[in-house]
Amino acid sequence: MSAKKKAGKKKAVAKKTAAKRPAAKKAAPKKSVPKRPAPRRPAPKKPAPKPAKRAAKRDIRPKASDVRLSLVPKPVVPDPDPLGPLGAHVSSQGGAALAPERADDIGATGLQLFTKVPNQWKEKEFSAEEVAAYRTALAASGQRWATSHDSYLINLASPDATLRARSLESFTLELKRCNALGLDALVSHPGNFIDERESGIARNADAITEALEAAPGPTRLCMELTAGQGTVIGSTFEEMADLLARIPKHLQHRLGVCLDTCHVFAAGYDLVGDYDGVWARFDDLIGFARLGVLHLNDSLGALGSHKDRHALIGEGCIGDGAFRRIMQDERLRLVPKMLETPKGDDMVSNDRRMLTKLRAFAGA
Repeated sequence: MSAKKKAGKKKAVAKKTAAKRPAAKKAAPKKSVPKRPAPRRPAPKKPAPKPAKRAAKRDIRPKASDVRLSLVPKPVVPDPDPLGPLGAHVSSQGGAALAPERADDIGATGLQLFTKVPNQWKEKEFSAEEVAAYRTALAASGQRWATSHDSYLINLASPDATLRARSLESFTLELKRCNALGLDALVSHPGNFIDERESGIARNADAITEALEAAPGPTRLCMELTAGQGTVIGSTFEEMADLLARIPKHLQHRLGVCLDTCHVFAAGYDLVGDYDGVWARFDDLIGFARLGVLHLNDSLGALGSHKDRHALIGEGCIGDGAFRRIMQDERLRLVPKMLETPKGDDMVSNDRRMLTKLRAFAGA
């Protein structure tokens, strides 16, 4: 048999053999085994809420005013006291009723406070309970006289109708708060005229008149002489006299003046080299009867600098000499005198030192 025939025979045998083999079974699909869920971990237990703690009764004065931290003793106030009310601006944080005690802490016999936050428009209305608390605290203290200082935002001389209206509303409410507390005075800065001085003075006078008529009461409005910065009104005795003269006659008895030693010195009145001349000019143009309160502050700014920068007594450009003369001046002896000097690291020590110094100048 030829090789070709042998090969053909082999192929035929191979085909027959392959046909006789059973077909391969298809693999059965695997049954899906459900996965066991992972064991759940128990959720962490939330801690039971702690019962709310009752607010501890605490001293809500500024921390720096804690009198226990001050090593400076309070000035000794003689009885009877030959001087008029002598004090400083004190904090009213936590309520006006806390101010008299704070004034006692520094050895004052008079105080100045804010009846609201001075650099915000938000107004404050005292409840009957707050008024009663303040009056009770004042009666129990050694304070014989009290004044407020109005908001720094108020500008009764503004040519802007919106700002002036808002200022007038705030100023009127300030007067009403002062009357409610029974304060002796309200110290107020004249406004900034912005456009024309004459127009600004007229707007300022009209607004004062409107506020006084809307808020009758015992508090005396003391307009403060200014340092003359920018377009501010009231840096000269002549201008202050002009402003007051524009108020109607039936309201004149409610008007006074606050003379700030730093302001008038910075405005150009030489309390150091011409003490007698300055007061003679004041008496001629305004009059001692108008002088409702003195702010005793030394000046970081030089004479005529028009800078309203307060310094501790004897540590500025005015120096001890003029303050000694003020404290010994019989015309000024009974006029209330308030410090607005820097407080320093705490709210007590500097005021105590300054009040002790002023009493030593007066020999009291």
